[in-house]
Amino acid sequence: MTLASALAARVTSLTANDLTPDAERRLKDLVFDYLGVALRGSQAESGRIVREYVAAQGGADDSTVIGQPGRVPASQAAFANAISEHSIELDDVDELALFHFGPPIVSTALAVAERQRSSGLEFLIAVLAGCDIMERLSRATNNELRNRGFHTTPTCGVFASTATAGRLLGLTPQQLTNAFGIAGAQASGLMEMYGPSMQKRFNPGPAARNGIVAAELAQRGFTGADTIFEGERGFGQAFAGKLDERAARDRLDSGFPIIVEHKPHSAARPIHNAIDCALDIRARAGAPVDAIETIVVKRHPDWAHYHLNAHPQTFHEAQVSLPYAVAATFVFGAAMPDQFADQNLERTDIRRLVATTTVEPDASLQRGVSCDMTVTFADGSSLRSVVDHPKGSKENPLSRDELSAKFRGLTDGLLPDGAAERIRRTVDDLETLDDMTNLLSLFTETQ
Repeated sequence: MTLASALAARVTSLTANDLTPDAERRLKDLVFDYLGVALRGSQAESGRIVREYVAAQGGADDSTVIGQPGRVPASQAAFANAISEHSIELDDVDELALFHFGPPIVSTALAVAERQRSSGLEFLIAVLAGCDIMERLSRATNNELRNRGFHTTPTCGVFASTATAGRLLGLTPQQLTNAFGIAGAQASGLMEMYGPSMQKRFNPGPAARNGIVAAELAQRGFTGADTIFEGERGFGQAFAGKLDERAARDRLDSGFPIIVEHKPHSAARPIHNAIDCALDIRARAGAPVDAIETIVVKRHPDWAHYHLNAHPQTFHEAQVSLPYAVAATFVFGAAMPDQFADQNLERTDIRRLVATTTVEPDASLQRGVSCDMTVTFADGSSLRSVVDHPKGSKENPLSRDELSAKFRGLTDGLLPDGAAERIRRTVDDLETLDDMTNLLSLFTETQ
């Protein structure tokens, strides 16, 4: 059995029994966090542009575009919502900081489930299927895939989207095998995305859209290569130089535990350890920001040469700049979207701290994303902070109350009073929901 066939058999055989209490809780938190981030992201410039674009295309009245009234074809809704949710650097992340589950998977699940009028339980199983496939393919191809310049979220995400859509459409194992082949023909996404442009925001959009296209074509009889993963010119060889098929097939009868981490800071996840160090030192310092003389950041070599732009020119660039994020955190005591706004990029106090910041590789650090920061003050004193597991990680998770506070903060002014609590309750009871339109209507009624 080829890998595509084996994965298709797994996805189509999932039942409610595979939705363990722990998996159900994690997936509900993923969906709840996604909705808040996507709504706020839909108001960002990149979100606004893509919302206007899909609205102008016309077509079937299928699925909701978050942040905008009316409906569009399901594949277009998934495309827009995936970009919106990725637009403010607050979407979920896997435990290795390699990819995001939400943009390709939840975007697909919401769009297809709304059109199909799927139940909440069917929706959750489909999200579980997508997360399982995403995790397997990342383990089978990384770190080689990332180091070759490919972005894991869209490249592996198109297969996860296909699994999610295929599950909701009721594809047979053979149809889903074909859909994986069609998805492979559409796999794309480059790490050449950092800089002043919106390039990074775009990447998950095609993955969500193309996964739905692949599943819908396969449902109609279009066939695809069943050797798409392990073939001589298949996904593994083309994107990573090899495929760790053992990792992809591991525990096919039981599945991986799905570990979803959540972001409390509006920046690239590998930067969060440095932000947490800055918050810790800021709280202990008792000294004004202008007393800081030097900031030395040690990072593991896996990440030490990333995120080093010391003079970001746009909101997008600032969110992937470690020197800027650290400086802004010391100045504001937070690292949310407002702190990365264009009007703050040339602040004198931030620019001064950026200039004092140096980043050094340190192979002795515990994890790839670990950070060891030392800040020296004008009086000669210094403070040190080491963060191996950032806030929101599985070792240091955001609490339920913290997730709710994040949702309220992001949606303040975008939802009427009480709506956040109604959305939270609806997500908490997803397995009892007869029709997923009941969740999406909580957004369309308030726009």
